Amino acid sequence: MPINVLMPALSPTMEKGNLAKWLKKEGDPIKSGDVLAEIETDKATMEVEAIDEGVLAKILVPEGTADVPVNDLIAIIAAEGEDPSSVQAGGAPKAASNGEAKAESKPAAGASAADQNTTPGGGHMSYERVNAAPEGAQPSGAPQGGAQAGSGGRVFASPLARRIAKQEGVDLGAVQGSGPHGRIIARDVQAAKASGATKAPAAAQPAAEAPKAAAPGPKAAPAGGAPAGLTTDQVKGFFAKDAYEEVPLDGMRKTIAKRLTEAMQVAPHFYLTVDCELDALMKLRETLNGSAGKDKDGKPAFKLSVNDFVIKAMGLALTRVPAANAVWAEDRILRFKHAEVGVAVAIDGGLFTPVIRRADEKTLSTISNEMKDFAARARAKKLKPEEYQGGVTSVSNLGMFGIKHFTAVINPPQSSILAVGAGEKRVVVKDGAPAVVQVMTCTLSCDHRVLDGALGAELISAFKGLIENPMGMLV
Repeated sequence: MPINVLMPALSPTMEKGNLAKWLKKEGDPIKSGDVLAEIETDKATMEVEAIDEGVLAKILVPEGTADVPVNDLIAIIAAEGEDPSSVQAGGAPKAASNGEAKAESKPAAGASAADQNTTPGGGHMSYERVNAAPEGAQPSGAPQGGAQAGSGGRVFASPLARRIAKQEGVDLGAVQGSGPHGRIIARDVQAAKASGATKAPAAAQPAAEAPKAAAPGPKAAPAGGAPAGLTTDQVKGFFAKDAYEEVPLDGMRKTIAKRLTEAMQVAPHFYLTVDCELDALMKLRETLNGSAGKDKDGKPAFKLSVNDFVIKAMGLALTRVPAANAVWAEDRILRFKHAEVGVAVAIDGGLFTPVIRRADEKTLSTISNEMKDFAARARAKKLKPEEYQGGVTSVSNLGMFGIKHFTAVINPPQSSILAVGAGEKRVVVKDGAPAVVQVMTCTLSCDHRVLDGALGAELISAFKGLIENPMGMLV
């Protein structure tokens, strides 16, 4: 039986991925565990491993293809004993023209290869067995533009090309593709539009009911009541055409925009700010770093940063205020036994928030070394989904940029985030007299569905107490 290779869901929220590179070619033998391809998600580049054996018979989605929907068919493996040349390429099991295809291609419950290959983040990898290769799509290398793949079959076009065609009323079935393997790309649609010969047929409408042409206005508010933003054309209309350049959004920027917009619309934020004195912490940090053991090359076993103390203090504060160690889950609150603290790591074009699990139990040196590893792999986009998903709270530190105070947006499903400013010398009053101390301003953003004002104040007060009395983090 042919084996369908589907675009895997590498995280619970993944909807599309970019097929960055094929590591096997058609005709190559495949063994279980072989790496077939590299998939780019909004956060990382990940490898897709084979879980079956056979021969890679057909590659249906060429490398470099962007925005491939999860569960779309990307290749077919001929099982042992089958002739790869006789395996017919199939259309995606979930093609819209055949609502039953997806259901028919699912394995029986309890015996599914996808069930046996669930990722730690809750997604599924890429295989489903079928009794016969599905019909409709063309094999790799065959022309895929200009005509549909078989009668009533699928037109292969990029997401941008589809969007332009929809906006301009262009019939993709009549467009000749010039992209890889005949794929229709944006310039093909624009050329077809200019020719005026490929307009999609409009639905019949009584003349009396035909709407009058009107100048474009703001989008209507969606059903949920959240206001819609300006359209691309409306924004561009405010500026001269030569005053800007257009930068396409990558998957990471789209995800950041979507999730944090949702966070501000759905999670009612409130903010609590405290000033933390750092003198005792800085002295302890110097002492601990000076006592770190060294390897044969003279490299210390650890080098603690102020941020390492912040992560540890936040982890302990959550366990000391257990009602705050929780997240919102639609119709209930999930309360956790240990603290999971995310830490924002800036990279080119976005950020990752790797999560320190059981931050309340780990030593400062363990947290420090773990964060160094996370930061290095985050910048290389090599983090695994389970390393940056989840968490109860996060730490966002802009102190290294000289930022004194800011507020941060909560990263769902977390219920809080701590914004950490720069440590600086300030004059304060102690025992009725002025004194110079090193102070760091921290602001806690709280989700009011989970934390009320008093509970949030209790949490940030516990954090402040640990920062100002850091010996409590060592016992």
